[in-house]
Amino acid sequence: MKAAPFEYSRAADIDEACAWLAADDSARVIAGGQTLVPMMVMRLARPTRLIDINRIAALSYIRNDGDGVAIGATTRQCVVERDALVAAQVPLLARAIPNIGHAATRARGTIGGSLANADPAAELPLIAITLDAVLSYRAGEETAEIPAREFFIGPMITTLPAGGCLTGVRFSVWQGEKIGVGFHEVNARRSDFAFVSAAAQVELGADGKCKRIAIGVGAATDFPMRLDSAEQQLTGSTLDAKEVDAAVREALADIDALADLHASAEYRRRAAINLASRAVADAVSHAQGKKAQRNADAH
Repeated sequence: MKAAPFEYSRAADIDEACAWLAADDSARVIAGGQTLVPMMVMRLARPTRLIDINRIAALSYIRNDGDGVAIGATTRQCVVERDALVAAQVPLLARAIPNIGHAATRARGTIGGSLANADPAAELPLIAITLDAVLSYRAGEETAEIPAREFFIGPMITTLPAGGCLTGVRFSVWQGEKIGVGFHEVNARRSDFAFVSAAAQVELGADGKCKRIAIGVGAATDFPMRLDSAEQQLTGSTLDAKEVDAAVREALADIDALADLHASAEYRRRAAINLASRAVADAVSHAQGKKAQRNADAH
């Protein structure tokens, strides 16, 4: 199949992009195009105009932002993957991003594009939810922010206002000496979208007990979710494997898991429990200075 007819415009700056978006309700922003173009070819998306924001230099950056790391919407995923600041300050993002597609996918795909498309199985929305990231956008002349927990509301559905253009994302940096991360996903082949994924970040105290923990699960439900109840139970604990499994199992007991040709709802629930527990175990090992287990779930 071929895409339906559309017009193409290249924006010189964010003001011009927002003006075009405001003038055409059916216009879509394009940067890397790794999700949008295949959807257009299959005619699942039929924008009347594509607004190319690739050459807006102000939207491509990685920088310190006080107690966080800010990343521009058009920053290529491969750039984030290799960035020393991200590796040092946002290790969970650095751990997860090599799992996104192939190297060629990451060479074209952008941070903002993945977040804005909000695929439930995508890695970046999961990391944004797990780390309480804050997304920034422009709509007309308005500049505003949306917490990641409020941004994703359904499969490929977000709270980005009509005519809004995502401009960046900010990840808070955890301060502490013993911080570790873990990430696992399972799919049919490495580089495919995950059937289930899980991410965890922990901070251990001097006594080895959990001072802080964040656990997220992706691809199992309509959008990534945080396991808040499990986090509450495990804070202050030794993160023993049995108590982690029990807390995660309880948090996922009543989820409305997705079911499709790839995996049943029950499979996704079981896999989510297993992968979340393993992600926490890896995060603990990492925080203790041990080498985390290599993610061998994809095959």
